[in-house]
Amino acid sequence: MSKVVSLANYAQRRLSGMFPAFFAGGSTKHDHYKDFGYPENLKFTDVYRMYCRNGVAAAGVNKTIGKTWQDNPFLLEKERDGSQDGEDKETSLEKEIRQRFDDLRLWARLAEADRMSMVGAYAGVILRFADSRRFDQPVDKVPGGLLGLVEVIPAWEGQLQVSQWDTDETSETYGQPKQFQFNESAVDTNSKQPRNLVIHPDRVIVWSKDGTVHGSSSLEPGYNSLVDMEKVRGAGGEGFWKNAKSAPVLEIDKDAKPLEMAKAMGIPANELADKMNDQVADWQAGFDQLLMVMGMQAKTLNVTLPSPEHFYAIALQDFAASMNMPVKILVGMQTGERASQEDAAEWSQTNMSRRANQTVPNIMSLVNRLERVGILPEKDWYLDWADLTEATIGEKIDRANKMADVNVKLKDSGEWGFTPEEIRGAAGYEPLKDDEKYRDDVTDDENAAALGKKPEPKKE
Repeated sequence: MSKVVSLANYAQRRLSGMFPAFFAGGSTKHDHYKDFGYPENLKFTDVYRMYCRNGVAAAGVNKTIGKTWQDNPFLLEKERDGSQDGEDKETSLEKEIRQRFDDLRLWARLAEADRMSMVGAYAGVILRFADSRRFDQPVDKVPGGLLGLVEVIPAWEGQLQVSQWDTDETSETYGQPKQFQFNESAVDTNSKQPRNLVIHPDRVIVWSKDGTVHGSSSLEPGYNSLVDMEKVRGAGGEGFWKNAKSAPVLEIDKDAKPLEMAKAMGIPANELADKMNDQVADWQAGFDQLLMVMGMQAKTLNVTLPSPEHFYAIALQDFAASMNMPVKILVGMQTGERASQEDAAEWSQTNMSRRANQTVPNIMSLVNRLERVGILPEKDWYLDWADLTEATIGEKIDRANKMADVNVKLKDSGEWGFTPEEIRGAAGYEPLKDDEKYRDDVTDDENAAALGKKPEPKKE
């Protein structure tokens, strides 16, 4: 009796796996990850492979980084007020820092780490100091000032793993990494001499949304949509290929005589199928080949596919929403249509927010580390970065023109809509000084000088 019950339970388990809604007490819940083939838990290798092989995923990451790092910031000793009194000139220390950072290609390396952090849960910025100590040793003070920083190495999450945690509850760094393991070949398999070493946290800046290794990939919210896009694209491509290159189906007529066909081909009867395969292969090799059949009909099986654009567009829009990116900016438009001004403005605001809440704090963590080890002097450093939302010169001139038009319309009222200083400010220019506000009449001699001619002698 027990054996019969166990067999019944086994059968029900098998059937419930095939029809989960039917054998779950009438429940309509589904495991969509299993139903649709989505991975339940994402690993770094999953998102990294998607970034490398999916153009939309790469565009989402690369365009975000390209906009965030549209230009490079400047590390300043104090904030500038934009005045023209000479106090905004670059100091000698700022010049040395700029030149050293350029030599190290620091901003380009940090932008690369920022890109890596979007793909993985975090990225690492490995600092190589000229302190004559091993990578697994802590850092005290580095001699040589700015020259003490020798190299900046961005690292993927898959290359830089925590090998040891601080488990001492009385320690200031309790719960934080105590050692990292850097394996360059874990991701970069083309490196001719990959580095594999243990690194102390003093020599690593963790680059992530919150500055820890507990972040998440920016591709994770839209990962399922990326999988859907690959399914639609792959199915469409495979269906088109099968229609264009499908093998014919040979239907044998009831009156066909295979033995006579084999005899006509000069082969044994048991080799007829192989010979027909070779003949079909030769026929498929070129459109001008002749397919000879005797008592058979050659037919093709066509695969009928619905239009894939609508299914692809749904997944594309969902992924764009997960990246806070307008679709037109993500993929552009095939018709040449450009993103609207509202899309561009929203995109700039999104990247300004990301820059302020993620990128700048990570940069300042690096600055603080360089201060602690003596590379930079301890100061209240300021990071100057151009505003992504600032209007272009064309937009500024257009705004100034509209302000001037308002003044023209208010001319009869005797009132100013905007002062000349305000109009110049809208165009991005400083107000004119008193001796620059009025134009003098240009003399003939000045015209001649401008044309490179000698002035005519005055008549007496």
